[in-house]
Amino acid sequence: MKNFLRLTKALSDVNRVRVMKLLEGRSLCVCEIREVLGLAQPTVSSHMKILEDAGLVSKERQGTWMIYSQNQETDSPYVQTMLAQLRGWLNDDPELCQMIAALPAAACLKVATLKASSPST
Repeated sequence: MKNFLRLTKALSDVNRVRVMKLLEGRSLCVCEIREVLGLAQPTVSSHMKILEDAGLVSKERQGTWMIYSQNQETDSPYVQTMLAQLRGWLNDDPELCQMIAALPAAACLKVATLKASSPST
């Protein structure tokens, strides 16, 4: 029961649902999520921790970047079912469609930041 409640509570926030939809079929870093949602970095990190604790997302460190993706390798039947259901929900939501369309621009910001922070050759 505890795991089920943690999962449903994690998805009780509109921004966390948006993050889950943004992560469908792609991995994103916190900066990309922050840019698309228009939230502060600490707020996004807090949301990601809740989603991770619920088993919905997994993370991988790449240098200084924390990259998140949907947790497709979970053993939890609750998470597996919810991820499968989310794929069919909210696909016609105009606000989500705008956010998904904005992802390439957010990725360009990440690339520009990486270039600016890397040492010159």
